[in-house]
Amino acid sequence: MTLAHRLKPAHLRLILKIAETGKLQTAATSLAMSQPAASRMLSEIETLADAELFERHAKGMTPTLAGAAFVRHARVIVQGFDRLDLEVSDLKSGRGGMVRIGSVTGPVAGSLVPAIRQVKTRAPTIEITIEVAPSVSLVRGLVEGNFDFIIARLPPDADSRDFRVYPARDEVVTLVVRQDHPMAGRQNVSLSDLTGYEWVIQERGSPIRRAVDGAFHANRLAMPPHITNSSSLLVALAILEKSDAISPQSREVAQLLTRDGLNARLSMLDIDQDIFVAPFFLIQLEGRKLSRIAEIVLETLLREI
Repeated sequence: MTLAHRLKPAHLRLILKIAETGKLQTAATSLAMSQPAASRMLSEIETLADAELFERHAKGMTPTLAGAAFVRHARVIVQGFDRLDLEVSDLKSGRGGMVRIGSVTGPVAGSLVPAIRQVKTRAPTIEITIEVAPSVSLVRGLVEGNFDFIIARLPPDADSRDFRVYPARDEVVTLVVRQDHPMAGRQNVSLSDLTGYEWVIQERGSPIRRAVDGAFHANRLAMPPHITNSSSLLVALAILEKSDAISPQSREVAQLLTRDGLNARLSMLDIDQDIFVAPFFLIQLEGRKLSRIAEIVLETLLREI
């Protein structure tokens, strides 16, 4: 059996204390040991190492060459143990760890980011990963173990018994345009007023697209003929900047884009009717236990939503 396998953390801590203080009695006291016990342990360590680790003289003890090497490596090992203790303690208490969250776009700005900021005030070292994607991709990722929980809608073919589902809320669609758009600032704008403009809108089948399609059909209107299909917010912003296009976004996203601090020079249209999207939910896999920090984030998010 090698030396590394025979040594114990207590051995390493004693060697470090003797090197630090230069006196066996002082080292023993700081480690809550008697001097005879410390002396026996040092003798045991030197036997295991088959080398004298300290020179004894009238003024104290100084490391030999073998002792200096021992001290150098012991310091790294003990620091690793201390960091391990702290990390495990943080993980158990919810002050540390990693949380992986998937979300549809709407709740990110209005609910998810505020919840995470709250948790980080108490646990600043936690590592959060957020992936924004359509619900179908998020549910698949949850099943595959890529997320602790998701904010999404269950696809029609999903078996709800496989999931733990927490109610969240409906989304409201807001129409976003550049600030100097001809319709910006007008009140009670109707959908019929907007059919002649270019639209940049999520792909067919997406929740916002279905809601907008439904609103036009409910008003017996054909969908606008000039449409760019894209779920990318970056694409939408690039088109809005250079044109009179209209982009449907969730209310939370629209409010973020039109804040003065962001300086995106965008406005929300005042339309004469609400356009609702099917509600999203907080979803975790049934039977899969969350880490303590993931539980804390989930609990905080439920209060935000």
